[in-house]
Amino acid sequence: MPRSARHAPGGVVYHVLNRAAGRIPLFRREGDFEAFERVMLEAHEQVPIRLLGWCVLPNHWHFVAWPRDDGELTAFFRRLAHTHAMRWRVAHRTVGYGPLYQGRFKSFPVQADAHLRTVLRYVERNALTAGLVRRAEAWRWGSLW
Repeated sequence: MPRSARHAPGGVVYHVLNRAAGRIPLFRREGDFEAFERVMLEAHEQVPIRLLGWCVLPNHWHFVAWPRDDGELTAFFRRLAHTHAMRWRVAHRTVGYGPLYQGRFKSFPVQADAHLRTVLRYVERNALTAGLVRRAEAWRWGSLW
């Protein structure tokens, strides 16, 4: 039985995230982060969604996105996660080892008021909270950089 379609109307801000399956490190070295950024740019060329903030960490990623149209959120993040997973498996010679992500991306609507600022700060401070840097803006793999 197929999954039900995700209801993500345009004009709403979303906090979007996805995690690696089995807690594996998705991003082990700088080249892994760079490859993800390339996929992100390619996906954005195909689906030019508004991205307000993002942060990529060793085993997961977060975005704050504001789609203009219905279906845009799903189109962008499906393309991002699927393309990244396929390329990652090939690059790490693990094709056939099962899913890379725990499941499809998760998305949570965010009120476009003070809550938006709070979510953006949370997303952009993720590397700081994880102890990866001393200052949030020092994390190379996020929008605050």
